[in-house]
Amino acid sequence: MVLSTSIILSYSLISTTSLPIPTVVKLESFSPKDGGFIRIGGFTSSMAPRNRRLATCSVSGDGSSSIGTDVPFPSDYPELLEQARVAVELAMKDNKQLMEIEFPTAGLCDGEGGIEMTESMQLIREFCDRFVSAEKATRTRIFFPEASEVDFARKSVFGGASFKLDYLTKPSFFEDFGFVEKVKMSDRVKEGDELFLVAYPYFNVNEMLVVEELYRDAVLNTERKLIIFNGEIDRIRSGYYPPFFYPKLAALTKTLLPMMETVYYIHNFKGRNGGTLFRCYPGPWKVLRYVGNKYICVHQQDTMPSLKEVALEILPTSSNFYKL
Repeated sequence: MVLSTSIILSYSLISTTSLPIPTVVKLESFSPKDGGFIRIGGFTSSMAPRNRRLATCSVSGDGSSSIGTDVPFPSDYPELLEQARVAVELAMKDNKQLMEIEFPTAGLCDGEGGIEMTESMQLIREFCDRFVSAEKATRTRIFFPEASEVDFARKSVFGGASFKLDYLTKPSFFEDFGFVEKVKMSDRVKEGDELFLVAYPYFNVNEMLVVEELYRDAVLNTERKLIIFNGEIDRIRSGYYPPFFYPKLAALTKTLLPMMETVYYIHNFKGRNGGTLFRCYPGPWKVLRYVGNKYICVHQQDTMPSLKEVALEILPTSSNFYKL
């Protein structure tokens, strides 16, 4: 039987227009041992920023929870990969052609970014083994950033696999200065290809430009699908690359990114107001905090919030509540 507790918290605040009005908060916690939930209710609308809502979310349990719109935060990488697999399958059923999977490889709870290429390569192999059936392996083309990584993959993680391994760029004479030669995607794609998976295209700015070319020339207006795996696309979303110096890269926010569905996403925020932004398609975007050995959903919405909004507005608001 699931055990539950109810805690009533009340508090008084100095009356000012900038502070939330007094209210009663009811916190119900259920044992996560049985796939439990944590629910937060009793908030007045003035407690949360405009157009936001505090929501009921599930927390990590024993993995028995059904995969749907209320997906628990994964307890380990095998569970993460299974959630990502189902998310991609559901997105494809909804005719999504361009998809993003993004999560830290340095640790689910502690890794703020830190996409390690070797770890990503191993996780990509495990994801493909789960997602791609044996008969479709030869129709799946995996693009690595450079030809040298294809050689490494064939000799290590992807040794003996039937997947087609390819590359986005190749070294040029000016490689030491950050220049590489783009590969014409129409020359790399074969007629029987059905699925493209692009591995961590973020080290060189040209890599994402080639990804756009791949989508435009080989996926758009076809039945093919394209998955970007740990591409650190937040760098483009956030304006990390100044548009003045990288106009083509900045243009992706208007051309490529609006066509993309982020089907699986984890981003951790460290510091005093730490937390996690989590999404598993087709569910909403959730902001989670780890409180008392449980993940609590403090906010959710249908569209992706900016990392700046989560760090500076949503998490500090929830942090102030949990300090009461």
